[in-house]
Amino acid sequence: MTTDKQTRVAVLLGSTRSGSLNRRIAEHLRDHAPAGVTVDVVEGLDAVPFYNEEIDGDTAPAAATALRESVASADRVLAVTPEYNGTMPAVLNNAIDWLSRPYGQGAIVGKPFAAIGATPTPYGGKWSHEHARHSATIAGALVVEGIVVDEPAVDGDPLANEEAVQRLLGALDALVAHEPVAA
Repeated sequence: MTTDKQTRVAVLLGSTRSGSLNRRIAEHLRDHAPAGVTVDVVEGLDAVPFYNEEIDGDTAPAAATALRESVASADRVLAVTPEYNGTMPAVLNNAIDWLSRPYGQGAIVGKPFAAIGATPTPYGGKWSHEHARHSATIAGALVVEGIVVDEPAVDGDPLANEEAVQRLLGALDALVAHEPVAA
């Protein structure tokens, strides 16, 4: 990016465990972000109630409002997520649901988006990431094509593998470098 502007990336974590591999990946990206990039891990997704239109609006729960404000103030959104039963975790799906409302005007609308992560399967979270990208597209995000990092953690910690670390950092770089096409 050829600007002096700080680019802010909001990270949505699919795992709520404090020591999860995907949290560690998100924190690694935060700690090793390139100059001019701030990576903020959005906390509290597990406190956001399941989306229900009856509790949305002016009296939306504080956790949902905080989620929306965090993503609305970001320039990019990155989901860092494992895979649960062949799809994205419910906490991530719920976050995208809240971010998609109000329809056509949600906090995620128009934001460049990517989904990456690791899981202890040979597929590395492939389906979870595909489903997150699909859901984010429907919610109005601009999914950045070509960012695919599905790290299998079967043989150990991807953060201990320099090639895997470079793929993860490369995904962040590609998301930040993406310039949305003006409508």
